[in-house]
Amino acid sequence: MGEDKYYFQVRSGQSMITINRKSKGAAISTYLHYKRIGKNCEWLGKWNGKKFIEDTAPSS
Repeated sequence: MGEDKYYFQVRSGQSMITINRKSKGAAISTYLHYKRIGKNCEWLGKWNGKKFIEDTAPSS
């Protein structure tokens, strides 16, 4: 995982696909898009190299 990137997961069948974006705005926009189309998503937050920070899921 790359440091200072924002991550979330999208369930696809039995698999979880991890998606990342460099900017918070792009990550939130993409996350909310998946939520709007009915996908099961989990916000992970910003990876700082040791743990996820800013891990509160954005709301629409």
